[in-house]
Amino acid sequence: METIVLGIGETLVRDDRRWSSWADWLGVPPHTLSALVGAAVAQGHDAADALRTLRPGMDVEAAYRARSAAGRGEHLDESDLYQDVRPALGELRAAGVRVVVAGNGSARAGELLRALDLPADLVVTSAEWGVRKPDPEFFARVAEVAEAPPAATLHVGDHPADDLFPAAAAGLRTAHLRRGPYGHWWADHPDVVETAEFRIDALTELVALVRPPGAGAEAAGAGAVGSDAEGTGGEGPGEEEAGGEETDAAGAAREGARRGALRSVR
Repeated sequence: METIVLGIGETLVRDDRRWSSWADWLGVPPHTLSALVGAAVAQGHDAADALRTLRPGMDVEAAYRARSAAGRGEHLDESDLYQDVRPALGELRAAGVRVVVAGNGSARAGELLRALDLPADLVVTSAEWGVRKPDPEFFARVAEVAEAPPAATLHVGDHPADDLFPAAAAGLRTAHLRRGPYGHWWADHPDVVETAEFRIDALTELVALVRPPGAGAEAAGAGAVGSDAEGTGGEGPGEEEAGGEETDAAGAAREGARRGALRSVR
């Protein structure tokens, strides 16, 4: 691998502050909005649909501008980064890998991320490029800035529809990160398992994919499933908490609904 490209939200940055600030702006308890985000994720919808559930017909972009004008816009600091970000990116750079951070976000988010001085060769957001994931043009731009052939470029992200599927369609190598609501809920979905060349639980696992190169990287990817062996049985998080057993028909119907939800956003 010559270049590794990473998304932003729930790949490098925790979304806690984002949703908490929206809850405060809308005047609802944070746990209410979090629950609605979870419902949107489980149905394969855009997480921002949670905002529209609270305020039907809401123009999210207009509301974002209103928040900024009121002095309650985006904020990002070191505490918003996942703890494995700096160690992983630093080791990748030390191994001679080009590190690119490219994801959906505002121009302000790009400024804030660059101010953190991450160990990355490039940090850029969709607003700065004028195109958002999962648009194929976004991944065409990714291929340009990677400065490496697609076969030597690994795209890492948590979101199947925004990261995994379009990156694979663009010919990039792919790693699905089990992190955040989308990353956890859809981790064992057959489409994700089939599409992702690697499945990881932490960014520090990426180092094993590039050091040593060649066959060792493939072996590392095969062993990078991590918590898959913890008895989830291929179902989403929390499904074992319902208690009792379900019929085969009920289980098949539920899994069919989950598959349909994910494919609807591919």
